[in-house]
Amino acid sequence: MSLEKELRKRSDSTCELCSATDSLQVYSLENFPGEAVDGSFMACRVCSEQLEDFDKVEVNHWRCLNDSMWSTVPAVQVVAFQMLTKLKAEGWPQDLLDMLYMEDELKAFATSRLVSEENTTPEVIHKDSNGAVIEAGDTVVLIKDLNVKGSSLTAKRGTAVRRVSLVHDNAEQIEGKVEGQQIVILTKFVKKV
Repeated sequence: MSLEKELRKRSDSTCELCSATDSLQVYSLENFPGEAVDGSFMACRVCSEQLEDFDKVEVNHWRCLNDSMWSTVPAVQVVAFQMLTKLKAEGWPQDLLDMLYMEDELKAFATSRLVSEENTTPEVIHKDSNGAVIEAGDTVVLIKDLNVKGSSLTAKRGTAVRRVSLVHDNAEQIEGKVEGQQIVILTKFVKKV
């Protein structure tokens, strides 16, 4: 029996997460440490899309985990744990996480998947007005007069800012000292020297 036929039989041709019956497909977890049937489940198009792209997540859709988190299917348990963990700031997912039971090995696998997803975030690259990459410690020159917020200081065009530091979570900002004052500067107003 093929994997899809086996999963359709097990799930009674419904999504094993939200119980939808249309647009079903096999969803398999990569590197699952067990049988393919245990590492896969039937998922509707909506669940699959939201699992693949967190930006498309509709929080209320995942209230279905209130029921499906009790599944005996390991892959469903892993996905329920991961989605509840990602959504726990909403409040209600934390309550479900507190009740969720998983074998230690399965929970370790689910946690490792979350960690590897977090480590695949794109690197922030700072570029000047001409598109040149700015590195920590570089010197840049202002290409426009800038009023410094919270100060009467105006950083003049042509001012060199030495040994800049990068704002690690924002590619459009760097920090540097101008006239002895540490300021945040937008990268579109500087040119790398």
